[in-house]
Amino acid sequence: MSALPAISPVLCVVGARPNYMKMAPILRAFDEHVPAIPWVLVHTGQHYDHAMNERLFSGLRLPTPHHNLEVGSGTHAVQTAEIMKRFEPLVDAIRPSCVLVVGDVNSTLACALVAVKKHVAVVHVEAGLRSGDRLMPEEINRIVVDRISDRLYTTERSALENLVREGIEPGWVHFAGNVMIDSLLSSLPLAVPPAKTLADHGVDPLLIDDGRYGVVTLHRPSNVDEPEQLKRLAGMLASAADRLPLLFAIHPRTRGNLEKFGLGALLDNPRIALLPPLGYLEMLGLMSSATVMITDSGGLQEETTALAVPCLTLRENTERPITVEQGTNTVIGADAALFARSLDDVLGSGGKRGRVPEFWDGRAAQRIAADLHQWLPKRSA
Repeated sequence: MSALPAISPVLCVVGARPNYMKMAPILRAFDEHVPAIPWVLVHTGQHYDHAMNERLFSGLRLPTPHHNLEVGSGTHAVQTAEIMKRFEPLVDAIRPSCVLVVGDVNSTLACALVAVKKHVAVVHVEAGLRSGDRLMPEEINRIVVDRISDRLYTTERSALENLVREGIEPGWVHFAGNVMIDSLLSSLPLAVPPAKTLADHGVDPLLIDDGRYGVVTLHRPSNVDEPEQLKRLAGMLASAADRLPLLFAIHPRTRGNLEKFGLGALLDNPRIALLPPLGYLEMLGLMSSATVMITDSGGLQEETTALAVPCLTLRENTERPITVEQGTNTVIGADAALFARSLDDVLGSGGKRGRVPEFWDGRAAQRIAADLHQWLPKRSA
């Protein structure tokens, strides 16, 4: 890391898996910028599966963090408070030019709160996204972090309208594009072939021999923590498997609740492959060749839009409306009839293909680096 005269390092925070995809291209852009922008990477340990972290960091070419706070799990309050307690001494020791946070997880909120109370500038990447659903913890995190940030980088133009409506000055906001797509485009040549991923996890690759299959992820508490909702969604997946094989990268929380609620038999189907959580390059390989994505993930809505893969979102809303308006996403909720009709469309005509939104071009991180290089000295002065 080259030193930038008169500017302290940017303290960059990751805490959960979606953060890694967003941070990796930013750090590369900081290093490649002329002059280079110094940075320090902190992992809060919010997601603490060490084996999975190592695979994801390696797949994304994300450097080993300089500091790991090793916070682990807990309620939202406990986790947020513990991150704040452990992050504050780092801010005091490093005296960064700013704290850069990405996304909407508890680590994003906790570290932003510490920074603003220490009078350190907060930079938020992926600002202005809104689902309108305040029952989602992530929505509260988004609103609070955006309100206390000094520089806000957006992924789509409509995000500015959300921010201005909440009283944020337009001059604080910079439309940079989507860094998740930076990671996707740079990693696509390295993606693991689907047949290899299945074989590596003990699944016969002949399951997808005709080239048509769906990829499934399901992890949101609103979907997997309530027995009736999980039963409804599992039944929808079982019905879908009669029409095409499903590769279900199953989250530990989801697997545990299927067992806890006695619903495992619903997915005991030779046309449903239950896979463990996958590395980034494995998931990218499955997704890029998929017939359809079935998910409740926000990031996968974006990635499937960039890949022109139809996406059926098992949620009542989305904070990424551009994936519906311009991309390949259809918001299904838990409506079995709508799900069946949408699957008909995918299997019949190929489903929504959409188009790639503006600035989802693999250069968002470079635009962030260029803007931050201009902005930091002005703020310091």
